[in-house]
Amino acid sequence: MTEKVIIGMSGGVDSAVAAKLLVADGYNVEAIYMKNWEEDDFDQQEICTSKEDMHYAQNVCDELKIPLHTVNFASEYWDNVFEAFINSYNKGHTPNPDILCNKEIKFKVFLDYAKKFKADKIATGHYASVSYQDKKFFLSKSKDTNKDQTYFLYTLNQDQLSQTLFPLQDLKKNQVRDIAKKNNFRCYDRKDSTGICFIGERNFNKFISKYVENKKGGIYDSNNNRIGNHEGMSYLTIGQRSGLGIGGKKNSKELPWYVYKKDITKNQVYVCQGSDNDLLFHKKIIFNQLNLISHNVEFLLSNEIEARIRHRGELKKCIVKKYKKNHFCIEFNDRMWAPAIGQSVVFYHKDICLGGGVIIDF
Repeated sequence: MTEKVIIGMSGGVDSAVAAKLLVADGYNVEAIYMKNWEEDDFDQQEICTSKEDMHYAQNVCDELKIPLHTVNFASEYWDNVFEAFINSYNKGHTPNPDILCNKEIKFKVFLDYAKKFKADKIATGHYASVSYQDKKFFLSKSKDTNKDQTYFLYTLNQDQLSQTLFPLQDLKKNQVRDIAKKNNFRCYDRKDSTGICFIGERNFNKFISKYVENKKGGIYDSNNNRIGNHEGMSYLTIGQRSGLGIGGKKNSKELPWYVYKKDITKNQVYVCQGSDNDLLFHKKIIFNQLNLISHNVEFLLSNEIEARIRHRGELKKCIVKKYKKNHFCIEFNDRMWAPAIGQSVVFYHKDICLGGGVIIDF
């Protein structure tokens, strides 16, 4: 019997080609467009693309002659993703909502919803690879390492991977666009989305100001001299260069300024000059909320592995040690640049994504 696959369609080129490949492979394919945000008057003035996204998704489904369903997960997104995102920002942290969105929406709520259509599996346009060996599922990097999205998928578990297909795992981005163009998909040259998961490419500071309590404060150099002012700590993150409004200062070097520390209790931001400043580097990171996909904790603690703290960030060799209950310490062979509380650290062994956790100190 032909397996039924429900694919999440975004209106972008990746999910479009993923759907095409599934059809070509003989699966019984249906598509679902997820709406996870309710626009209001404010949003209408911004770059709101939900109707445009739906138009592109429908074009692909028409070309492939597969049904397109729509579903509204706005309530689930608000409760399980956005509120946690805002709470973290209010603490001055740097959360990644795309990771939480994958965990709570795309591979949980969407997966459950797909079962109502009697789906055997779901599929997405992520650049990642899933394989099965020795009675376990493994999440691995995609062939296109520049586009690889395993960083955003480290919270997945065995049950979720067992029900998921990533059709783009062996393709490069240019190949994906070529396939889309040959199949008359209007999205073939559409720009990749770079905004917050399901919220779009709005002006971030303007958007976030609606939900985050911001308080103006001072910007200080490493000698504790006040050299500027900030509009709110949630607008700034460790390693940030732009938007500081400092410029050249008397008796200072002709180098750009970077945020290296945030004092939440005092509402103060500290900056240093130069991207190679020692104040931006750390050899140890403390994290919690560990999730492991295919290996156990003993493997993590007994092997030299690699880790990154940003999507496409440099992979650095490290070891992981127990710190205290449910907390772990990472010791890097080489210094890691600008870690931030709230970011995720994701671990790899060769091409396999082992899992990861959330940074709480460094």
